[in-house]
Amino acid sequence: MKKYRVYQVDAFTTEKFQGNPAGVIANADGLSDTQMQAIAREMNNSETAFILLPSGSDHDVWLRFFTPTTEVPSCGHATIAAHYVRAIEKRLPSCEVMQKIGAGILPVHVLHAEGDYHVIMTQGAIEFSPPFDGTTRNDILAALGLGAADLHGECPVQVVSTGHSKVLIGIRERDTLNGLRPDLMRLAAISGEIGCNGYFVFVLDLDAADVQAHGRMFAPAIGVAEDPVTGNANGPLGAYLVQHELVPTHGRTFSFRAQQGEACGRSGIIEVTVEMTVGEPKLVRIGGRAVIAYRGELEL
Repeated sequence: MKKYRVYQVDAFTTEKFQGNPAGVIANADGLSDTQMQAIAREMNNSETAFILLPSGSDHDVWLRFFTPTTEVPSCGHATIAAHYVRAIEKRLPSCEVMQKIGAGILPVHVLHAEGDYHVIMTQGAIEFSPPFDGTTRNDILAALGLGAADLHGECPVQVVSTGHSKVLIGIRERDTLNGLRPDLMRLAAISGEIGCNGYFVFVLDLDAADVQAHGRMFAPAIGVAEDPVTGNANGPLGAYLVQHELVPTHGRTFSFRAQQGEACGRSGIIEVTVEMTVGEPKLVRIGGRAVIAYRGELEL
């Protein structure tokens, strides 16, 4: 029998029961894949992170992520949660940590100030698929309960990835966004056809002083009906905004703040920064705060 340290962490917020809850197993070495999947199912968060000792000299920590039904290569909010727990347990100063995840070996910056931590993760390689048109686009819109008139005219429906792909769907009105009641079974079926499990519907307000984007994310094909606050959706959104010249691209960086989770009562804030080269997105970072909701032990 071994005792595993289990945390429930609310990410992208400093208020308990807001933001996106993630399970974190702080000492996961010794668990089998089957046990990790069973624990993630039991925790029943959109993702649970498992912190493992490094498997090589090129990284400081190894993280694995499981939804209730499957392992995924990357997860924004669970990364923030895991590094928040690790920083607290190790009493880390501000530092850079190299993490190994399914999307590669990538840096995470842990910032310590006023007795708490702020975590900034570098996401994986930026990848764009061709925009959808015709039948596939119409099927996605219908499954979401949207029509062509709801779409933002400058936002193609497109799969974008920074380590874990999402379909990005830009629409015009926040009332429409907050009123979405998607057909989850139909979305799951479409996921099998297009090879992408997540659908991120967003509204832009780029002139706002505080929050420039609002969104909702659905991934029923991997057991996530609605994810409250999604790093692997808002990060790709940053790259997408630069790629389609929806924001100024004359500098070296573009940053914005996104809010998600209002429709399901778990609002959170994500900070997104895109590094650019000659107006092209080259690297995405996302950051945020976190708070521990509770902790305990699991004996196996």
